[in-house]
Amino acid sequence: MSHIQKALEWRYATKQFDSTKKLTEEQLNTILESMRLSASSYGLQPWKFVIVQNPEVREKLKAASWNQPQVTDASHFVVLCVRTDVNEAYVDAYMKKISETRSVPVEQLSGYADMIKGTLGRRTAEQILEWSTHQVYIALGTALLAAAETNIDACPMEGFESSTFDTILDLPAKNLSSRVCIALGFRAESDEMAKAPKVRFDSSDVVIEIA
Repeated sequence: MSHIQKALEWRYATKQFDSTKKLTEEQLNTILESMRLSASSYGLQPWKFVIVQNPEVREKLKAASWNQPQVTDASHFVVLCVRTDVNEAYVDAYMKKISETRSVPVEQLSGYADMIKGTLGRRTAEQILEWSTHQVYIALGTALLAAAETNIDACPMEGFESSTFDTILDLPAKNLSSRVCIALGFRAESDEMAKAPKVRFDSSDVVIEIA
């Protein structure tokens, strides 16, 4: 079994965190960097990741998450958000970043920029948000893998009231909207699910090969 397979066998959606154990700054940065470096369509990165450390704010978020304890008990709680300002100006800013990073004249990127703008232009605002949400979930998957690789426990969370989160965190003012969360930390010894065998369908049930 490969190292990555062992890591994925080890991980589970941790529901009970040991609130006394905290991630180091290096451990947290590893997860955040994994999300920052994650794949996204066109490389557009239509996301931001909001780290919520304030205990009072996390208590409010917990109430908007049907009182799931991992919101407050985990070492760190991150809200993965879509950007609501993915438009032509945002594409231009991305082209500028490519130009600066790769030392390419921005004029040479006009064809690529026009292609992306054309794709966005054929979609409604709601469709762009849906597309952006798909990209955020790629970042979530990358974070879960990075956490497992470094023996950090994590729990992906969709069970929360997004509109309430947005209000509590003042996300609309930041051109953001919450989509999914990830609690990070270390499992509590009392969590029986840590010892439970992982339940997955067999490879033959989920993999189809077309020769």
